[in-house]
Amino acid sequence: MATENTATDASGYVQPEVDVRALTEVLDGEYADIRDLVRTNLVTYASVLDDAEELGVDSFRERVRELVVEMAATGQTGMGFPSEYGGGGDIGASIAAFETLAFGDLSVLVKVGVQFGLFGGAILHLGTERHHEAYLPALITGQLMGCFAMTETGHGSNVQALGTLARYDADSQEFVITTDGDGARKDYIGNAARHGELAVVFAQLEVGGKSEGVHAFVVPIRADGEVAPGVHIEDDGRKMGLNGVDNGRIRFDGVRVPREALLNRFADVTTEGVYESPIENLDRRFFTMLGTLVQGRVSVGGAGVNAAKIALAIATKYAVRRRQFEATSDTTEEQLLLDYGLHQRRLLPLIARTYALHFAQDVVRTQLHEVFSGIKDDAYARRQLESRAAGTKALGTWHATRVVQECREACGGAGYLSVNRFAALKADSDIFTTFEGDNHVLLQLVAKGLLTHYASEFEDLDQLGTVRYVTGLAVETVIEKTSVHKLLERVRDLLPGGDEWDQEAGLLDSEYQLAMLRYREEHMLAGVARRLKRGVDQKRSPGVVFSQVQDHVIAVAHAHVERLVLEAFVDKVRALPEGGNKVALGLLCDLFALSTIEADRAWFMEHGRLTVQRSKAISREVNDLCRKVRPLAVDLVDAWGIPPEMLRAPDLVG
Repeated sequence: MATENTATDASGYVQPEVDVRALTEVLDGEYADIRDLVRTNLVTYASVLDDAEELGVDSFRERVRELVVEMAATGQTGMGFPSEYGGGGDIGASIAAFETLAFGDLSVLVKVGVQFGLFGGAILHLGTERHHEAYLPALITGQLMGCFAMTETGHGSNVQALGTLARYDADSQEFVITTDGDGARKDYIGNAARHGELAVVFAQLEVGGKSEGVHAFVVPIRADGEVAPGVHIEDDGRKMGLNGVDNGRIRFDGVRVPREALLNRFADVTTEGVYESPIENLDRRFFTMLGTLVQGRVSVGGAGVNAAKIALAIATKYAVRRRQFEATSDTTEEQLLLDYGLHQRRLLPLIARTYALHFAQDVVRTQLHEVFSGIKDDAYARRQLESRAAGTKALGTWHATRVVQECREACGGAGYLSVNRFAALKADSDIFTTFEGDNHVLLQLVAKGLLTHYASEFEDLDQLGTVRYVTGLAVETVIEKTSVHKLLERVRDLLPGGDEWDQEAGLLDSEYQLAMLRYREEHMLAGVARRLKRGVDQKRSPGVVFSQVQDHVIAVAHAHVERLVLEAFVDKVRALPEGGNKVALGLLCDLFALSTIEADRAWFMEHGRLTVQRSKAISREVNDLCRKVRPLAVDLVDAWGIPPEMLRAPDLVG
């Protein structure tokens, strides 16, 4: 058991001691067993990190497929599927397993995500019993490999405008799948170039000459290893990274599939050619269908955070081994990198932010599990989940990209060597910022939820609809609909100074830190609402108005998610028992909060929430927190439980 201190400095500060094993248990949470299974498998197949560099593309693709099938046999990849089909029956565990798999080769991770998350998830969540019985047992084992054919060359994130057509032929009781021009070509599709036998194809359904919107169909693309008739597949070729995943382009030339190929959870077509759906509104039906696929965003966000952990673990361990320049003129030994204030500033706030995002990921994973397990499943809960998943994914994957670059630079020339993993991490994780949705588009989704407060109309609103909805309300109504306003008022009541709460409160008071981020979010949200109303009042086109405020929209969404991340971190620290680990995480929480405020100090000063003196005080406090975290840094990255074999950086970490 950790003691609360091991040393006291001249100022009276008591240095906490981290119990690494106990902190790992906190981080692993209820899914410690599945995470340990994944760690064991990662060590068993650690040679894949060498294979990624030594094998040609074709051989590496085969190696990755073999590993995915072998991992499937251990049960780690099938945790999210119903037990009656051979799965583990635990959605939360499936996300935890995927997050942990990100410690290893990311081609393996993405191959698992395509096969079990995207392809398997579509069959599970959009299909019914006939599809489950036909496909789930074989796909769970990896015997049946499949694709998720949604993205098109000309439509990208605008899924509602997909060009692939699925026309129902009542005479033959078949759907005819056709690619309508190059813009409708399915592109970047994982498992398409070589291994996929089936594809879940998203297409515009046409029944009796009437368009019914986008639906999903199970379409064979290979039979006995040969491309199916009417299907045309091209290999995307070498990519910036993830070359163990066989991405490809698919076209369909009048491919016929039986009526039962429609994944019919939300809509069906009778043998006579009558379209039926319990959801009458086309837009609502589309967003309901898409909402069932949110698991992919939750998974990618968690994977991004764990990729950042790999980079930070390597850079931190290197920084306590590598020496450079003498600290003083009367010493002969050079100083450790992590003892330099600048190096602390480069790495330690990133460690703090990684912990913060880890706990935020815990929250969104729990929400996903509750919604899809039926524990807490209603329209409002689903809207909240979709928004939070989008925002957490955006911040988590941007964080990974930033961290990998900073850590590579922090390791100098050694970080540039392939053996030290940064080359692969940079190349393989970069796509996460646009995978499962471009981050800027996702933050617009977050903002839409804020502006409409996840109203029942939420799923019916495109950008223009959002403008019209907001301009139909008083600005005060928009703000009052958010919980931020009420929380902020409560904080103002609790803290001394009334409207001067931000000047009187202690910098290390979590209520002050939360209040600052809540104020920023509330003020930005009010500003967006006012700008939207002003533009429409001036008789300008709602589309033009929205385009002109998009920068503001992204800013408020970013502020909202950062506030949620801080709340998750504060809640976790408060719930911990007294001891060294709680003190250590408290330091990290303060460091995350104050470095976040410091990074946006211009905004806070512009809006009267920071004086010049207090801004400088925050920077001094961040520096002081870095000094306090520095002795704990190695223990803090060790607590992530990354198998040493995954660091693969002998020159850096020993």
